[in-house]
Amino acid sequence: MRRFVRDNGLTLGFGIAFLLALAGQAVAGHAEFNDQLATDGLAQIGFGAYLTSSDFAVDVTENWQSEYLQFFLYIFATVWLLQRGSPESKELHKAGPESDEDQQVGEHARPDSPRWASAGGVRQAVFSRSLGLVMASLFLLSWLAQSIAGAAAYNEQQLRRLQAPIGWGNYLLSADFWSRSLQNWQSELLAVASMAVLSVYLRQRGSPESKPVGSPHSSTGVEG
Repeated sequence: MRRFVRDNGLTLGFGIAFLLALAGQAVAGHAEFNDQLATDGLAQIGFGAYLTSSDFAVDVTENWQSEYLQFFLYIFATVWLLQRGSPESKELHKAGPESDEDQQVGEHARPDSPRWASAGGVRQAVFSRSLGLVMASLFLLSWLAQSIAGAAAYNEQQLRRLQAPIGWGNYLLSADFWSRSLQNWQSELLAVASMAVLSVYLRQRGSPESKPVGSPHSSTGVEG
């Protein structure tokens, strides 16, 4: 067990932190939601009912989709886009998908390489892009979930104001949907750009997200 925890500490640490943050969001969101109901002169709801409500679902999924968008874009963009001096970038001469030898695929695969790395055709092509494809799929699925939950939450607000609800297609064109999406996208993109630039000049000893402390600012693609 001790070895399992050590070998999977990063996943376990962030997984536990995620669950604690999600629980905290649920508690705070429930209190805020009931405050709004009280302000509108409506009956408050229980914690369980809030957890299954469209309001909680849209708040959660709108954050998930922006995070998966960040990683999807970052994974694909860093194939071609470079940042001199950043450990977040590949070395300047490696722009592009690189050679089969560099990527250890096909006849250049090692004995311990994943099986599909040595396969040819579609299997190798899919496996070679599997991380980006899964992140893109998770982004699209969470964005779809956000749109469905968001439409339901928006229509609840409409009914409380004695206004007519709208269809899902109309909600996709609404300011509410795009405001929820874009306010998260801009923060994620700013964070990635900040990390790429700041890691050129700043260091974090022992972190693979940083260059070694003594590396020159111009060193690119070097991890600590």
